[in-house]
Amino acid sequence: MQKNKQLKIGVIVDGVGWSYTSWRHPNMPANASESVDFYVKKAIRAEEGKFDMVFLADVSHIGPGNIPHYLSMFEGVTILSALSMVTSHIGLAATIATSYADPFTVARQMASLDKISNGRAAWNAITSNPGGLANYSRRHLSKDDLYPMNKEFLEIVEGLWDSYEDDAFIRDKESGIFFNPRKMHPLNYRGKYFSVDGPLNISRSPQGRPVIFQAGTSETFMNIASKHAEGVLVNGDDYNYAKRFSEELRRRVVLAGRSPEDLLIMPTQHIIVGSTEAEADEKFQELQRLSPSGYRIPKPPFFGSAKTVADMIAYWHQTGVMDLLLLRQEHPSGIDDFIDLVVPILQEKGIFRREYESRTLRGNLGLPYPENRYANV
Repeated sequence: MQKNKQLKIGVIVDGVGWSYTSWRHPNMPANASESVDFYVKKAIRAEEGKFDMVFLADVSHIGPGNIPHYLSMFEGVTILSALSMVTSHIGLAATIATSYADPFTVARQMASLDKISNGRAAWNAITSNPGGLANYSRRHLSKDDLYPMNKEFLEIVEGLWDSYEDDAFIRDKESGIFFNPRKMHPLNYRGKYFSVDGPLNISRSPQGRPVIFQAGTSETFMNIASKHAEGVLVNGDDYNYAKRFSEELRRRVVLAGRSPEDLLIMPTQHIIVGSTEAEADEKFQELQRLSPSGYRIPKPPFFGSAKTVADMIAYWHQTGVMDLLLLRQEHPSGIDDFIDLVVPILQEKGIFRREYESRTLRGNLGLPYPENRYANV
């Protein structure tokens, strides 16, 4: 049982929604996935609800069978940079696949977002699929390459984020000293997939470096995540599966020499909530009526009155299966309903904040500040 650890909450903003039909709802802007105004409103509302972060999923290969959101959507770091200008506390998490990106570019992009937002950036470091590889001239790679490549990528990015020690930049006009060159460190990384000299050309942020999230289920994934991930996305459809997965992952984190407290288990949940069960069901039926004939959308696991949903969240949290609830919206009012109806109950239970603890994402998530690897050398 978790006693004092507070629940964290994030929201995946999927534009028109994580389904084929939610864009048809009369209250959903049909162009939400490429509307900066829509994203701004969602980010501001999530910050009003004291959420920990706005999280953006991504794809690198599409076709006519994809959900409408994926057919026309913003690139993550670009829109999050815009959101950083209209928010002050909420974290900003971008998904960039290690299978097709370049580690120096990603290190620089994410460090820049971290500086722009004053320490609120996070990177979801996933692998990709064959279609994504083909779009980035990497068709020659096989599935067996993806996780070894992911491991190298993470090692390089983390190394580049340590290019400068915290106090490397003096910027003293009187003496004419801009920085201390002894506190700038090249990387000189040589691997099977990448060769990177470094250093990175940006100083460290207030939170040291962006937070790293990952997603996966395989043995290889868990071994890499146990060393690098600070949060791991988990399918939230089955409590027992999530419990087994989280216990095994935490066991591996300990074997890797880390504290299990430094890893956040992050189940994703599609939540439909109302002030009563009947109100929640009516919202669910609205979505069903938009579905084509013969197709039924499944009822989400976290469903019902605000009290019912809050009690389920509290149980998952208190039994160690959920450190961070990652919400996904299907009904247009889903996030507003959650903030207005469920958050007050979670606050009354004493498991969710009333005010932000910090201005950095790490501070709000309760994650340790990463010391620069060269600081005491």
